[in-house]
Amino acid sequence: MTRLKIEISVPESHAQAVIEALHAVGAGRVGDYARCSSVWKVTGTWQALPGARPYDGEVGAVQHSEECRIESVCDEAQAAAVLRAVREAHPYEEAVIHFLPLYEP
Repeated sequence: MTRLKIEISVPESHAQAVIEALHAVGAGRVGDYARCSSVWKVTGTWQALPGARPYDGEVGAVQHSEECRIESVCDEAQAAAVLRAVREAHPYEEAVIHFLPLYEP
């Protein structure tokens, strides 16, 4: 069974909703523990291109904003459900959601 690390950048105002969405579909299970995640503040940078509808900022302007980075884990079989749940809870037009395979010897 392949385990994945999940990394998500989200505005602080929506961090709890994204965490709840992760856990609602079973992410965050580590052994006999559930709802495992970590959160810390980061600075995100982006430039919305023509045609974009940015949640924060203006088209053409380079933006810098405080965000939260949420990390958790899931089984590979849960990844599609995690992706759908996070996208529903996330306010960004293009949410940054990474799934990274974990090496577990």
